[in-house]
Amino acid sequence: MKTKGMCRHKKWLIAGGMVLLLLAILVGAFFWYVSDYYRAEDVALQVLAQDSGITVQDNLTILSPSSPTDTAIIFYPGAKVEAEAYLPLLDQIRQIGVTCILVDMPFHMAIFDADAADQVMTQFPEFQHWYIAGHSMGGAMASKFASDHPDQVDGLILMGAYIYGNYPDEKTLTIYGSLNQSVEDHIDYTENIVEIEGGNHAQFSNYGPQKGDLPASISAQEQQAQTVAAIEEFLQSADSQE
Repeated sequence: MKTKGMCRHKKWLIAGGMVLLLLAILVGAFFWYVSDYYRAEDVALQVLAQDSGITVQDNLTILSPSSPTDTAIIFYPGAKVEAEAYLPLLDQIRQIGVTCILVDMPFHMAIFDADAADQVMTQFPEFQHWYIAGHSMGGAMASKFASDHPDQVDGLILMGAYIYGNYPDEKTLTIYGSLNQSVEDHIDYTENIVEIEGGNHAQFSNYGPQKGDLPASISAQEQQAQTVAAIEEFLQSADSQE
């Protein structure tokens, strides 16, 4: 009986060891996966280094216009992209008088904190009009937040993404590059859609070429300038309807 009990105990130890080994492999694989992300280019980091109108608070980077209004945009980055890569785009958006709040997501993936906007709104009660925006997976998670909290946001702005959930398309601006066919194939609505001719998926940001993305025939600067113009028109249209 004693021998049989020892054998059973040994089997449990072996099984437990195998489970722990498997968990260690899975955890290691996860951290290897999330550590391989797109870094911000120097042009993006220079925005942060040179401008006094940008402040960092924990995982938030706040870009304030010279004359702030009561409107702000919360921005969710794309998956596995360093948040700072979006600073050139957001720096241009704030020039139209809108505060931009960039959220640095856990493991560079918005899927791990899709409700981050809720805390941002609580932290900055001085803003009365909130828009939530995002690129790629960040756009999908921004769309999810807007769908789950329609009374908290005035509108949704998507870049290289499409509506995920049931947020109304008349309150959504969808921007995508003409070379980003996978996004176009999923757009089944018709309002407020802007196609940037010659644009691709990655150039809403400054993190360099993305695997699987077609090369753009316009510069990132031009793609972002057209994006800002579309956002300004969308916000002005929303203001006129109030």
